Amino acid sequence: MSAARGLPHPVADDPVVRARRAAPLIEAAAPRIEADRELPGALVAALHEARLFRSLLPRSLGGDEAPPETYVRMMEVLAGADASTAWCVGQASGCSMAAAYAAPEVARAVWGAPDAALAWGAVGPDQVAQVVDGGYLVNGAWPFASGGRHATWFGGHCRVWERDGTLRLGPDGAPLERTMLFPATAVTLDGKWQVMGLRGTGSDTYTVRDLFVPEAFSVRRDRDEERQPQGQGTLYRFTTTHLYAAGFAGVALGIARRLLDDFVALAREKTPMATSRRLCDSPVLQSGLAWAEGQWRAARAQLLSVLREVWADLDQGASPSLDQKVSIRLAATFAIHQSKAVADFAYTEAGASAIFESAPFERRFRDIHAVTQQVQARKNHFETVGQHLMGLSPNPRFL
Repeated sequence: MSAARGLPHPVADDPVVRARRAAPLIEAAAPRIEADRELPGALVAALHEARLFRSLLPRSLGGDEAPPETYVRMMEVLAGADASTAWCVGQASGCSMAAAYAAPEVARAVWGAPDAALAWGAVGPDQVAQVVDGGYLVNGAWPFASGGRHATWFGGHCRVWERDGTLRLGPDGAPLERTMLFPATAVTLDGKWQVMGLRGTGSDTYTVRDLFVPEAFSVRRDRDEERQPQGQGTLYRFTTTHLYAAGFAGVALGIARRLLDDFVALAREKTPMATSRRLCDSPVLQSGLAWAEGQWRAARAQLLSVLREVWADLDQGASPSLDQKVSIRLAATFAIHQSKAVADFAYTEAGASAIFESAPFERRFRDIHAVTQQVQARKNHFETVGQHLMGLSPNPRFL
């Protein structure tokens, strides 16, 4: 059977190369993405043609099973062109990690089509799956479904209610969560994504009511005992959280890189009012630029080196240690906040030039500040890291 139907095929180049090829098309579409609050259909088709939604899919489904370091570099390139596009690709890619835990026939039903993309939203206490014959009856509303407007399938993270009305609990006594998979035709989107930044992600809330989901179309993610044959590669020893944290850090790094480059280009040309000296001739700005460049390089280097080192260990068959989980959390959260600092420097020092929609600063400034509001960027992650460094027991849910 052909690769066009999502089956294995040789990968002629890696996702970073394909992202670079797609970047000019993405950047050209950015104004429309911003205005329409979604990715244009033609761009979505081009992203699928470039197989950019498949970087974290198993090879048996036509994916790359790309190492996280490669994935982050791909996300950087996409975010430099348009952050909303990168975010949608990152969200769908993180969701596609669930393919490692679905039965092979279910994984092919969800991800086998060449235009397949799964979206899901945030988990909460009111999203429930009631056990019934053959599966579950699902009810809930999930916010922040980035890329939902072009998704072909959705996932719903649910608490499970047994037939006797009791809540299913895990070994730790906490409510057990299962992710229900259902086609896009089953959901209702609210279309109310009116926000400051990352506008083009179309991260609407979606709802299902009394939806039957067969047992096979529910998964427990990030559990070694649940991994299917297509999920035995090194990539799937990382958790979904690891890839979301690293991927969204890649978005932040890509935005900051582009803002810094645009600032340098502006500084070489701009002479501020009431002066006769170009911005680039200011010793203060020269020093500030060096600090910002150092911040960006250090944050990026830490993230990529941690991912590379952990991959090397997991590739030998190990599972990620607590030290390694903490290191990924630290590197990803640090990269997001260092990127914000770099972006703030570029925006501030560009002066009034930065506030115009026609300039390259304003939208990216809003986008990176939206990135820092997402759960992977929460500053209390540093508390979790600090607890571990102090020899205390951090909450494993944050790792």
